[in-house]
Amino acid sequence: MRVVVVTESFLPHMNGVTNSVLHVLAHLRRRGDDVTVIAPSDTMFDAVARTEPGSPVGELCEGFPVIRVPSLPLPDYPKVRVAAGFVTRIRHLLEQIRPDVVHVASPFVLGWRAIQAAGALGVPTVSIYQTEVPTYAARYGLPWAAELLWQHVDRMHSASTLTLVPSSFCREQLTRRGIKRLKTWRRGVDTRRFSPERRSQTLRAQISGWTAGPGGSGSAPDEKLIGFVGRLASEKQVQDLAVLDALPGTRLVIIGSGPQEDALRRALPHAHFAGFQSGEELGAHVASLDVFVHPGEAETFCQTIQEAMAAGVPVVAVGRGGPLDLVDVGRTGWLYRPGDLTGLRSAVEHLIGDDAARRDFGRRAHESVQDRTWEALSNELIGHYARAVEVNRRVRTMHTRPRRFASSAEAAAEASSTS
Repeated sequence: MRVVVVTESFLPHMNGVTNSVLHVLAHLRRRGDDVTVIAPSDTMFDAVARTEPGSPVGELCEGFPVIRVPSLPLPDYPKVRVAAGFVTRIRHLLEQIRPDVVHVASPFVLGWRAIQAAGALGVPTVSIYQTEVPTYAARYGLPWAAELLWQHVDRMHSASTLTLVPSSFCREQLTRRGIKRLKTWRRGVDTRRFSPERRSQTLRAQISGWTAGPGGSGSAPDEKLIGFVGRLASEKQVQDLAVLDALPGTRLVIIGSGPQEDALRRALPHAHFAGFQSGEELGAHVASLDVFVHPGEAETFCQTIQEAMAAGVPVVAVGRGGPLDLVDVGRTGWLYRPGDLTGLRSAVEHLIGDDAARRDFGRRAHESVQDRTWEALSNELIGHYARAVEVNRRVRTMHTRPRRFASSAEAAAEASSTS
């Protein structure tokens, strides 16, 4: 297939959207597909060599050309870029590339332009609902903007040929808003990188601040590590972990970076801040934890929970969004009600205080994700591409054939074939 991947976020900024896109690109390369990536640049100014299809000089990812469009940084979070430009620019690029399908990763600004441009050209779009942006509004002091943002979400996904949601919560959420043509597409996990085998006693001792005495004498303290991995931003609600910061016999471990880091260091004075980690180091940090926690209420999936489970670490998470599907309550972890920080602390205390239960939960968590490989999930995605192409063909045929009066049964059959 010839695929254009349009993504709101891409390298060098690493987050859940970027991670998913990279795995998809690797899969498409192995299949031998023809792919072009359109992503925000790191500046408002970009060279022609980097922004035109077929340029002899330019950026590549997995061997595929990356076309950058100008972007602006968010005022309080400069690592996050918002694409500038117009629909006509994206339409011009699509006319040159002539894709079979446009994959739109977490659409909002650049993605919306791509959906409009593809629609004008009759090209099918597969949009990935991955970020619950409207719920961020209150966290950033703009509660009045939430409904306006939801209306934008409605427009984007109603205009898409197919929308892929990562969890049952998201599917119900968008269904209630009247969005049709929804399919579930979850995320894979790298079970080699995230594995119990990567647990490191040396790393655990370093996090606890232990150093051996003269001649290497003494033993590291048996301190239980409670960890969070993610962006240190308001929507992740990391400040809720203050109820765990001074839990006896434990150390809170914060893995990640972001605009709230300084404020969180003040709010969590006993915590160990490991900074941004990736690759093998991230795998070792996650596997070296005893309990993984995630307090964010706006997670459509929460990939870091799945990675912790793959590493054999039991999970305590808020009972909203993606975690509802990921955590098997009482077997692989615990969920607590949104806002119930006493419940968060009690769940963590149970796993910290019962070694046998913690080991049992971790073993079951590890076993539960072993079939969720990126290879399997990416093959599912190819099936969704094919479905979008077929739905688009039917819709275009319906709109171009001669008009005639149809019976109610025929009209109902036509509608169901495109839903």
